[in-house]
Amino acid sequence: MIIAIDFDGTLHLGQFPEIGIQASDAIEVMKQLKADGHYLIINTARDGAELLAAINWLLEHGIPFDRVNDNHPGNVAKYGSNSRKVYAHVYVDDRQVGGLPPWADIYDYVKEKENAYLNSI
Repeated sequence: MIIAIDFDGTLHLGQFPEIGIQASDAIEVMKQLKADGHYLIINTARDGAELLAAINWLLEHGIPFDRVNDNHPGNVAKYGSNSRKVYAHVYVDDRQVGGLPPWADIYDYVKEKENAYLNSI
């Protein structure tokens, strides 16, 4: 599945433009999601130097990702465009309705959605 993950307030606990400490369990869950075969897109409003700082932070912390603010190539081909809105099966963001659950719960939710998705195809 394609999973879009926000950066600020989701993977780290700082306030833009600063980058704070990693969110509890975020690195471990991101690594497990990647090991499970998911396609991970960092979906952030950052650009320029702030985006570069975020990418460097992800790399320094060994957080896996496939793209940043960009759609999966298969979706670009399928729909004939690379729209600004990143397509994903699941979105993880601290601004989602109800706030950001613990990362262990996020992992469980993704597994549930993955099972439902696989049973629908």
